[in-house]
Amino acid sequence: MMMGKASALPGLHPVLAEALTQAIAAWPQDKAPGRYELQGDDIFMNVMTFATQEPEQKKAELHEQYIDIQLLLAGNERILYGVAGSARQCEERHIEEDYQLCSAIEGVQQLDLKPGMYAIFMPGEPHKPGCRVKEIEEIKKVVVKVRASLVGA
Repeated sequence: MMMGKASALPGLHPVLAEALTQAIAAWPQDKAPGRYELQGDDIFMNVMTFATQEPEQKKAELHEQYIDIQLLLAGNERILYGVAGSARQCEERHIEEDYQLCSAIEGVQQLDLKPGMYAIFMPGEPHKPGCRVKEIEEIKKVVVKVRASLVGA
């Protein structure tokens, strides 16, 4: 059993708990937007600030190589998402950058995040982050990217 800070995240795979703990310990809320390596290309984080948008203005994304841990730092954000296999009207895959954009999610669900909340998306699960909750607003978030093979996914 893994001890330490990551053990305070029950139910999470130890690799994901450790990645989230490392990201939080790096104080992403104080960092400028950009990519920061936590464990080389295996685990890294992208800090970003942007204005939320209407869901119709955005496309869903999905990944094959990496798990996304999307942690909201400031503002309010709605993420539309679906289960693996629910992405529709997909464009070509960008293998090097590990993403594919899709125009629709069958059986779409939504999740509203407040600062300090996070959502985890496994490979193949379409998600459309950065949607407005009530009004359009500036948000800051960090997306921790974890190589899926580290958790056997």
